Amino acid sequence: MGKFQSRMTAEALVLSRRSFLIGAAGTAVSFGFAATEIPAAAATNGFDPTIWYSIDRDGIVTVNIIRAEMGQHVGTALARILADELEADWSKVRVDTVASDAKWGTMVTGGSWSVWATFPVFSQAGAAGRIALIEAGAKLLGVPADQCHARNSSVVAADRSISYADIVSRGDLTRTFTADELANMPIKAPSERRLIGRNTPVLDIPAKTNGTAIYGIDANVEGMVYARPKIPPTRNGAKVRSIDDSAAQKVKGYISSLVLEDPSDSVPGWVMVFASSYPAAIRAADLVQVDWTAGNAANVSERDVLDHGVAQIADPNGGVLLVDDQDLDAAFKGANTTLERTYTTNSVMHYQLEPVNALAFEKDGIFEIHTGNQWQSLILPVLAKALGRPQEKIVLRQYFLGGGFGRRLNGDYTVPAALAAKALGKPVKLVLTRADDSRFDSFRSPSIQKLRMAFDAGGKVTAMDHHASAGWPTLVMIPGGMVDGLYGKKYDPFAIAGADHWYDVGAHRVRALSNDVANTAFRPGWLRSVGPGWTNFAVESFMDEAAHERGVDPVAFRVGMLNAKGRNAGSAPNSVGGAKRQAAVLQRAAQKAGWGAAMPKDAGLGIATTFGQERGMPTWTACVARVRVDRGNGVVTVEKLTLVLDAGAIVDPDGALAQVEGASLWGLSMALFEGTEFVKGQVKDTNLDTYTPLRIGDVPELDIEFMDSSEVPVGLGEPATTVVAPAIANAIFAAVGVRLRHLPIRPNTVLQSLTQKT
Repeated sequence: MGKFQSRMTAEALVLSRRSFLIGAAGTAVSFGFAATEIPAAAATNGFDPTIWYSIDRDGIVTVNIIRAEMGQHVGTALARILADELEADWSKVRVDTVASDAKWGTMVTGGSWSVWATFPVFSQAGAAGRIALIEAGAKLLGVPADQCHARNSSVVAADRSISYADIVSRGDLTRTFTADELANMPIKAPSERRLIGRNTPVLDIPAKTNGTAIYGIDANVEGMVYARPKIPPTRNGAKVRSIDDSAAQKVKGYISSLVLEDPSDSVPGWVMVFASSYPAAIRAADLVQVDWTAGNAANVSERDVLDHGVAQIADPNGGVLLVDDQDLDAAFKGANTTLERTYTTNSVMHYQLEPVNALAFEKDGIFEIHTGNQWQSLILPVLAKALGRPQEKIVLRQYFLGGGFGRRLNGDYTVPAALAAKALGKPVKLVLTRADDSRFDSFRSPSIQKLRMAFDAGGKVTAMDHHASAGWPTLVMIPGGMVDGLYGKKYDPFAIAGADHWYDVGAHRVRALSNDVANTAFRPGWLRSVGPGWTNFAVESFMDEAAHERGVDPVAFRVGMLNAKGRNAGSAPNSVGGAKRQAAVLQRAAQKAGWGAAMPKDAGLGIATTFGQERGMPTWTACVARVRVDRGNGVVTVEKLTLVLDAGAIVDPDGALAQVEGASLWGLSMALFEGTEFVKGQVKDTNLDTYTPLRIGDVPELDIEFMDSSEVPVGLGEPATTVVAPAIANAIFAAVGVRLRHLPIRPNTVLQSLTQKT
């Protein structure tokens, strides 16, 4: 009997069930900044059934959102969940993106968790409010509560009704619920939903189109000065020897330069250049000369990281096991044949449209940080250490994010702004240029993986093991977020998730290796799709290679192992049906894409599948890529991507489609276009002239379908990212017969492989 470890990551700790009071309330407290997705009306003498929302005397429902809005319309999706159970009139719903406060619990937007984690909490909160409003409304109508129902922000009894606004103004809202009652709150059957699964107006579109939406880069306060940093030659260990600002003093508006003293060690060796305007800060910073002592990473390059990974994989005693079937070694020893392959990926950067920025100042004893951030709960203790004050005296005011993609999970950019404001005693607005942002990026670590598979005499798979080495962002930035592996060791789930797949491969072993060369040379970060962005590339490329090794159709090969037996059977509430649901999306994608049909010369179809981010909340996803390869120049053209997903109940259909479109195109971009190289302590590409993401002309036809489902809604922001690269690599093999095991797939690599083949 083997051992298997599967634990939810940090979000499992986020939203514990809370008891709450439904009673007469005073003014609703709003912790958001003045300009949020929709300006939130204050609820004077309104109804505050829970911290998550309030209803004012005009019937306006204001939903408090702790998630970051970065283009995915998260406020609309989450408010829809609550409003559906509350039976609210959607035209009366507003959202308030709140500032940091301990009462909200863990504040994080990532991992495709937002809808999944919020759904039960907001459903229960909305249902409890509905029940209280029905009871209070029934009293005002003079009828029994069981003869009433709620609809469209009113309580209805036969041919009479009373609005929520009137109930809030006149009613006796004193009903309370215990934690157990809340946990067992009756939730609507899927057939009774009126907002979930239906397209409704998106709440943040007006602000984004009429120019009133405020992003972090727009934040300002009277009396602030601007700052641009001088980035040291290495992320860690750099020290300033001297500063020469004589040339900068000629720039109109230049104020001074300052070496930051950072007790948190977030920005060692940073020099801040201050000016009265941002253009002046840019010009002055270019002229300030800094002499640094570089850290050890000045001697480290990408090849060193990968070579260290090779050595780690070769040592059987290192790393952490999260799947370990004890009969694996015997299965390989007794195998009729075996297959072994190695896969690698380059460093990948975020390049979000809005460079990181922060405005910091102290007001009334509170240090305020105005910015767009994805993980307030992560950076607050770091800020507390940097500033030497308790977290309770620091608040993060949240704004729209001009792209996050995981970069703003790491809120390190708030630290230099705060330290500078503390040092100057006045508000400081820090904005990084594109090149600064690139050099300061916590990019996705390069990775190396070795996979092996064993077959018996009949060609059946009897064993598989998977070894993956990469930088571990959780270990570097939040060691407390490491989770338990086997045999008393902990690992970073974001650096190995996806390798613990749902295939029945007989004996199975998965080993995660923390690449300490990467961890110390730079700051490995989370990037959209995190570990599955490379682990699934290896798994699905390898599955395709194994199918061809056996002479079996790649779809049939996979479906045969997605049998939902043993640990792959799935369980309530998140993975009901298990691997059978993954097999279903795989078969449907193949059918839609015309799998098996004859293809033109040098064109081919490739397939891949995944469960998305984490075993604990699988989003069953499959992709078929149709590609054409130009043998003359090695250029791969992706003509069409066909994707099928089972994400449970779809809360926001239009938003879900947009998420999958964006995720799949990012996957395509990382497969063929994106990727940098770490060279002697610095990333090679610092701007979009040499770092070349997907362009509009390279966007293929997209055919996306969601399976009908009433199961628990899970995540959609990232899963589609993980299936595109292996589908493309497999399609290239189908088209021209060459296997490419490194990302990104460049034309020169394709040409070289074609030459070697001939």
